[in-house]
Amino acid sequence: MSSNNPHHDPATGDEEQDMVDLDEVAEEIAAENEDGDIDMSDPEDDEHEEVQLVNDSVAYFDTHKDSIFAIAQHPTNPNIIATGGSEGDADDAPGKGYVLVIPQELDQRDDGPVLPPSYAADPSAAARELASQKENIQIQPVFSIDGHTDSINALAFTLPNGDFLVSGGLDGRLRAYKVDASKPSFTFLGESQEVPEINWLAPCPNTDYPNSVALGASDGSVWVYTIDPSDTATPLQIVQTYFLHTTSCTAGAWTSDGSLLATVDEDSSLYVWDVWGLAAAKGLAGDNGQTVVSLTGQDQRFEVEGGLYSVAIEPRGGYLAVGGAGGAIRIVGLPRITDQTAGSAPQAGSKAGKAKGKAAGGKAAGGEAQAGQILASLEVQSDSIESLSFAPASAPIPLLAAGSVDGSISVFDPSRQFNLRRNIQGAHEEFSVVKLEWVKQPQGTGSGAAAQQQWLLTSCGMDGVVRRWNLQGATPSQHAPNAAVAGLEKEWRGHRGDGEGGGVLGFVQGNDGKRIVTAGDDGLALVFQV
Repeated sequence: MSSNNPHHDPATGDEEQDMVDLDEVAEEIAAENEDGDIDMSDPEDDEHEEVQLVNDSVAYFDTHKDSIFAIAQHPTNPNIIATGGSEGDADDAPGKGYVLVIPQELDQRDDGPVLPPSYAADPSAAARELASQKENIQIQPVFSIDGHTDSINALAFTLPNGDFLVSGGLDGRLRAYKVDASKPSFTFLGESQEVPEINWLAPCPNTDYPNSVALGASDGSVWVYTIDPSDTATPLQIVQTYFLHTTSCTAGAWTSDGSLLATVDEDSSLYVWDVWGLAAAKGLAGDNGQTVVSLTGQDQRFEVEGGLYSVAIEPRGGYLAVGGAGGAIRIVGLPRITDQTAGSAPQAGSKAGKAKGKAAGGKAAGGEAQAGQILASLEVQSDSIESLSFAPASAPIPLLAAGSVDGSISVFDPSRQFNLRRNIQGAHEEFSVVKLEWVKQPQGTGSGAAAQQQWLLTSCGMDGVVRRWNLQGATPSQHAPNAAVAGLEKEWRGHRGDGEGGGVLGFVQGNDGKRIVTAGDDGLALVFQV
């Protein structure tokens, strides 16, 4: 190593008359060690730690210059992916996003087990063909998402058909693009800037109100927009605005029928909004005429000191879960707005719904009397709950999975008083779990495959790894000390990992979970074949 304070030996006589080149002096001095002695060892003998780089991806996208904060997948063409982040790591770097299309050649590519090349008639040719088949494909963007002066923090395709792409930024801008998925092509429609920063976007699944999207802002406000391209002056039309949150609105989720919108904030408040007036029409809206559920930290039974940061709604709409600081989870009943919620919520205080710990009484499952009731208070994990996910409606048991900053994943069984079904300690080692999502059951799936798929859960974390878990057969209160004994079915590596700067900040997995596309803190989007 070069010394920061080179030591020069003065000339001891007139024997050396030639001038010595300064570069040569530097090279000689570089051989000295910290004690000023000459290092006589051969540089080739130095032992260097060998770093094993593992990349399980079949394709990659590396155009981003900094972290990818957001990722979204088109609802009808899952090969269309949008990613969002910033143009660089400078404080004044503008937001930047891209749209990419997964190459069709991956659809025909078989990454399953194959016979060794030595089994072929021409082993060398078979080896070359195998290598070409496994070659990692670089994906180029088909469209750039510009116009944000700060990082793009959220992306969403509208439902039900993905007619529009919306981007939300830390600059408070909401920008909309018309999508032609057949080409694909994207056309900018317009923007709205009403808030300081946009924290999240959630497209509404209600087919009676298509192309609507909700957002939560850093000032606590909640906005619902509908996109109407026929109005060229104001294509982004404000449907509702809500201002009951007093601190940053951290997360939001729609019921699966899009009738209600639930939001949470850093001050431990939960509001469930009657966006379309469906609850009011049935006399179920609160005194403020805006909400069907209003819970704040002033209610000590509900309070989560440190705030709430995640929310998920049971697919049949009977109840929801919110997660926050200290590993706290609250289960809250919802009113029955449509037929889909009938009988879907466990009764508070009943054998099917009494939580381990605190519970509240109620009457009709998912009915008016149970709306706003705290059905359960769960505290298994030791740090903030960053992600919550309910198993899809097709599953016989609507299991609830919770991912924590402490690196663990806990799975609860609502049919057994919300008992702990499995606690996977160190699911992502000591690094935070960022996102959880159950694999959906695609239409037309055979009964055998469907029975297997309903137990599959995908997770990503700041360790840079994506993992797939099979929770079939997990017994109540089963604790798993590590991933090896917790039902880990498969994992995929390729991101840098090791915490900040290398984790996976999000992923999409389509309707069948057979292909996973990630958003990396290292600026990479990787494609993994399951």
